[in-house]
Amino acid sequence: MTRYILVKLFYLVVSLWILASVTFLLMKAIPGDPFMSERAVPPEIKARLMAQYGLDKPLYEQYFIYLNKLVHGDLGISMKMQDREVVQAIRDSFPYSLRLGIVAIIVSVAVGVSLGMLAALRHRKLLDTSSMVLAVIGVSVPSFVLASFFQYLFGVKLKWFAVVGLNAPLDYVLPTIALSALPIAFIARLTRSNMLEVLHSDYIKTAKSKGLTAGVIVRRHVLRNGILPVVTYLGPLTANVVTGSFIIEQIFGIGGLGKVFVISISNRDYSLIMGITIFYGLILMSARFLTDLAYGFIDPRIKLGNGKEKAA
Repeated sequence: MTRYILVKLFYLVVSLWILASVTFLLMKAIPGDPFMSERAVPPEIKARLMAQYGLDKPLYEQYFIYLNKLVHGDLGISMKMQDREVVQAIRDSFPYSLRLGIVAIIVSVAVGVSLGMLAALRHRKLLDTSSMVLAVIGVSVPSFVLASFFQYLFGVKLKWFAVVGLNAPLDYVLPTIALSALPIAFIARLTRSNMLEVLHSDYIKTAKSKGLTAGVIVRRHVLRNGILPVVTYLGPLTANVVTGSFIIEQIFGIGGLGKVFVISISNRDYSLIMGITIFYGLILMSARFLTDLAYGFIDPRIKLGNGKEKAA
């Protein structure tokens, strides 16, 4: 187990280095510079700004300076927010995104597993058909369309919820539903198909022949084995929620990290773009790392060794 964890951590570090390098090179490949604006900047002021942020140095020198700062946890200073460090900008805005993301992930897993389990237990009945229809709608309709529709119907017309900000617990309802719709649909379909396979397994027939009740069989055997694919999906789920929150935060006027990221792109704020990209990359890779460990603990048939997963 120790060797497996160390190998995974090594891959995580290498992945972060690749992400940092690619992000740096892409930023440098984009035409223009952060100080382009509608009003022309005098050449002497622009040269002073370029020197202040080290943009006048050769590309390779900028790259090694950037990596050195990154290793020491220094993401630099925003080129558009005066005297504001990138770490501070992330620290101020990320709590909003974190709270919305946690709520969306909990709702996605709870509702998705419940719908999938009920559909499997009521296979080819009305509940099964209804759940899969909802799942198809969730997969088909983009989150920004749902968000706009919910804002108009429940916020503007019915006035049940606020349409901007996260100032009260009820304000989380609309953005959470819009952000969770796709993951709920995917998890429901995934849970249903896997549980149907488990329900037709030989060991389930053996459990029934021993006289175990349906409730005991579902709790002890079907549920645990049926949600294993959901555990492996938690890493991609985190990615979906994080990237989807960019649009949702913009629509609902939430001052989270996604909104800051979108603004930084439009402003060509190199430091902020690269800092947020690395931060999000660390979150997603850490989520995948924890998912791999959780899968090994939940499924005793999986042996962890030599840095690879092996079926027992």
